[in-house]
Amino acid sequence: MATDLSKIRNIGIIAHIDAGKTTVTERMLFASGTKHRAGEVDRGTTTTDDDAEEAERGITIYSACVAFPWKVASNPGMPVKQVEVNLIDTPGHVDFTAEVERSLRVLDGAVIVFSAREGVEAQSETVWRQADKYHVPRIAFINKLDREGANFDTLVEEIRDRLGANPVALQIPMGLGPAHVANPFSGVIDLIRMKALTFPEGKEGRKIIEAEIPAEFAVDAALWRDDLLEKLYNYSNELMELALSGEPIPDPLIHKVVREATVQQQIQPILCGSALHGIGVQPLLDGVAAYLPNPLDMPPVEGVDPTQKSHGKSKKAKEGEPELAKIKRKPDPKEPFCGLVFKILPYKTGDLSWVRVYSGTLEGNSRVLNPGKNAKENVAQLWRIHASKKDEQLESATAGDIVGVIGLRDSVTGDTLCDTREPILLESIEFPQTVISMAIEPESTADKKKLSETLDMLRKQDPTFTASENEETGQTLISGMGELHLEVIQHRLQRDFKLNVKVHNPRVSYRETIRTAAEAEGECRRLINGVQHTGVVRVKVEPAPNAAEIVVRAAPDHGLPGEYLAVVMEELENAAQGGGAFGFPLMWLKVTLLGGDVHETESSEIAFRTAANLAFDAAVREAGTVLLEPIMKLEISTPDEHVGDLVSDLQQRRAIINHTQSRGHLTVLHAEAPLEKLFGYSSAMRSLSQGRASCSMTPSTYAAAPDEVLKRFL
Repeated sequence: MATDLSKIRNIGIIAHIDAGKTTVTERMLFASGTKHRAGEVDRGTTTTDDDAEEAERGITIYSACVAFPWKVASNPGMPVKQVEVNLIDTPGHVDFTAEVERSLRVLDGAVIVFSAREGVEAQSETVWRQADKYHVPRIAFINKLDREGANFDTLVEEIRDRLGANPVALQIPMGLGPAHVANPFSGVIDLIRMKALTFPEGKEGRKIIEAEIPAEFAVDAALWRDDLLEKLYNYSNELMELALSGEPIPDPLIHKVVREATVQQQIQPILCGSALHGIGVQPLLDGVAAYLPNPLDMPPVEGVDPTQKSHGKSKKAKEGEPELAKIKRKPDPKEPFCGLVFKILPYKTGDLSWVRVYSGTLEGNSRVLNPGKNAKENVAQLWRIHASKKDEQLESATAGDIVGVIGLRDSVTGDTLCDTREPILLESIEFPQTVISMAIEPESTADKKKLSETLDMLRKQDPTFTASENEETGQTLISGMGELHLEVIQHRLQRDFKLNVKVHNPRVSYRETIRTAAEAEGECRRLINGVQHTGVVRVKVEPAPNAAEIVVRAAPDHGLPGEYLAVVMEELENAAQGGGAFGFPLMWLKVTLLGGDVHETESSEIAFRTAANLAFDAAVREAGTVLLEPIMKLEISTPDEHVGDLVSDLQQRRAIINHTQSRGHLTVLHAEAPLEKLFGYSSAMRSLSQGRASCSMTPSTYAAAPDEVLKRFL
């Protein structure tokens, strides 16, 4: 029997590294009764960090999915009593941000975890922006309130100021800090029911004791409740009318308003606790059940009709190209099936593809269509996923489900699957470009083929990992999002696939753009097999620093007939995706087809393809190219006494210090520096700060490389 869609919660746990995401997940599994004992990150015993590399490093590298039931525990007045939770635990390290990207693409809601000591960190901002991008409603959980230096009030302000959010506290902590301080963290105050909640059994139990608010916290609780209600007045006339008339406001009405405003992304409810010590996790799960959306709350998924033909292959619509008809699918088992592949894991028995089902019903041993590749796929088996492994074989999956599929051959991450009779193409998943490369080679020639096959498999599994062979040197280059990313790949090759490989120094992924605008003409007049081929193409190239990608378009008065326009646009796109003067990919480029000349008898497709390439190359040469290097954004948190040494070291690395910020006894340095100068920076930073500083890096932008870098390629 299909699960009631109103009882499903598809959520993700997202945060900066070490904020406590995996511990929150473990406590949720324990609180729900799914586990009889909660695992610990430091011991490598957690459910979701089940990879050997994750257990060894104590960090999440791969997103993992768990499912469990939850019955409301701490708040009997909530409108929802029981739900089925599909939860994805995601990494917090910037090198693995693609795992967050693909998870948020298919989830309905999210819990973002903040450390009460460290506050809003760099990756906190990144995952918040990713959630904004996919319009994901979220609630915030302020964790680690039992840590020295924890500050609840300041963090709520940071969430508002740094993230542009609208946080609404539904709970406040009773005390702050560890047991040895004067007023340690001991529990939470529920501002809706105005009750104090304590958790006497700590991490070993699930018991909650509800009591009246202690006198020392009563004034603060009253002020925070007034603040809560004042913010909610903006979203409910009924609530405001009750307040103006002096009548009591019923709890169910507050829950209703909070839920509606959260689903509409107008507010972000704030809950708090300490996951490690089992404080506040059950109320957090109650909040997931009460405030985050179910599949029925989400708008119908929208795609396009792939049966319509378009001219050329550009992602951007061009002149004369029809706009594809849009199609919607409601989250209803009776609708035609459609789903999205968002992750692939290799198995000896066949790849396990994670699929979010948006509409209809997917059955095992059936056939579906991949409209992006116009290929039919076999769905041999369906599995419920637990962590990263198959857990239970299913006969079917319906709208709202997240399942593992075995049998797909051509489908990759971001591909749509749909009913063969009712095609629809959903928006794919965009991933950031790689920023670092290194050469890799097997120790023996016998392993060369195995290495190639293994890299192909890893590339299919991880969209931000690429591997290619340099035709000139014969070297295999692997590229990723950072040093840790490539280090993990290297360890996997050695540990999981028994491949001994040699690696060479990392290589930065430079880019190129053009210096100025230029126009050029390409003319083809060739005799091929006794047949004259003639064509002339005129193009203009110009810098486009604000463009997210290369833009190729045709001027309205280009004058080329349709059959030649399509091939010229295709050829210009291919040329623009190629390398510039130094052999690196071009970016921030706008290419405009100005026009061309057609001969009555001698023009041909071959001639116009050749002319388009000649015109593009000539225009780029005329415009001149600029070498671009990747710039990283740094956020370094260090004790005050080490600031001077770290600033001096950063200046030697061509870094620019944008600003500094005091955070308790720590100073946070916000800087930007070229990636080339940051190899090995983590070790240098630890050495300079006696191991007390921490750092996060995120890709920021590209900037013109200085002459010292340029000389290497001349």
